[in-house]
Amino acid sequence: MFSNIIETAFHLIFTLDKDLLEIISLSLRVTMSALVISIIISIPFGAFLVFYKNKFQSAIILISNTLMGMPPVVLGLIIYTLVSKKGIFGFLDILYTPTAMILAQTLLITPIIISLTYEEVYKKNKEINLLLDSLNLSNFVKLKTLIYECRFALVTVTLTGFGRASAEVGAVMIVGGNINHFTRVMTTAIAFETSRGSIELAVALGLILIFISLLITLLIRSFRRLK
Repeated sequence: MFSNIIETAFHLIFTLDKDLLEIISLSLRVTMSALVISIIISIPFGAFLVFYKNKFQSAIILISNTLMGMPPVVLGLIIYTLVSKKGIFGFLDILYTPTAMILAQTLLITPIIISLTYEEVYKKNKEINLLLDSLNLSNFVKLKTLIYECRFALVTVTLTGFGRASAEVGAVMIVGGNINHFTRVMTTAIAFETSRGSIELAVALGLILIFISLLITLLIRSFRRLK
């Protein structure tokens, strides 16, 4: 029986099953949208914190590190409360839409990218700080220089954020609702299809997620060698 399930799962993948492609496509759109929004905010902000040396810097880093470990279901519950009809942002009417899922993934990975960016830029700043000071550069130019010097490490940070977002299920299930042909992504589809006994599609999606995870791991390893 197990061999039949695997055979059917590979058949769905290699024949480009319509439902499978639809789920994968939405998953990638949601995750990539969240990732782009997050890195636009997080990388400059995380690098800026290196120069913002006062009591607020420590507080922000502490908060970011704490939020890295926040259970996704708690984040999903918070967003649900805020954007539901009775929430303060209920007028946006985004609950159970891909927009809410993008918001959840963005908020999930932003603390991760901020913290990891800060660590990478901080280490690089310690290495070349004397050189940058000797050139009498402004903090803005130093910031751009450090981000450029950390570019390979920051690609690794970005890939880490992508991997975390793509594997998320709890928060997106709460705010997205797992609506067929609208908000069903790979992780929520796996949970749903398994619960209803349609294991073949769940296995096919699981294989795709494993492949994505393997690809991210290989890319991270490659970029670490370039640091």
